Amino acid sequence: MNLHEFQSKALMRGLGIRVLPGVVCHNPNEVEAAAKQLGGAPCVIKAQVLAGGRGKAGGIKFAKTPQEARIIGEKIIGMTLTTKQTGAKGKVVHRVYVEEACSIGRELYLSLLIDRSKQ
Repeated sequence: MNLHEFQSKALMRGLGIRVLPGVVCHNPNEVEAAAKQLGGAPCVIKAQVLAGGRGKAGGIKFAKTPQEARIIGEKIIGMTLTTKQTGAKGKVVHRVYVEEACSIGRELYLSLLIDRSKQ
C-alpha cells in the first residue's frame, strides 16, 4: 500500500499522534485560501506524488505570504515531477499539501515492509 503524505498524516492524526496542520489543495485558489487558514505566514507547499526526492526536484517550496503560496501553487500543480523514484517519465502533480512551516530539529522517515515468506 502506498500513501500520499497527506493520507499518512491523517492516519497519524486519527491515532492521536501530533502532526502539523495542513490542507490538501487542487488549484492555486485553494492554496492561497489554505495558507490564510493556516495563519497566513510561513507555510510549505508540497507536491503530492508517490515518490521521494520531491524537494530536490522542485516539488517542495516555502512561502512567506498567502499570495506567494498561490504563485508557488500555480507552478507546482500540473508540473511533471521527475525524481530517481519516478523514472525519466516523471509524475504529474494533481494536488499539493499546504502545511505550516516549522523549524526542523530532526527528521525521521518510517517505512514498513511485510515479508510474506515469514508467515
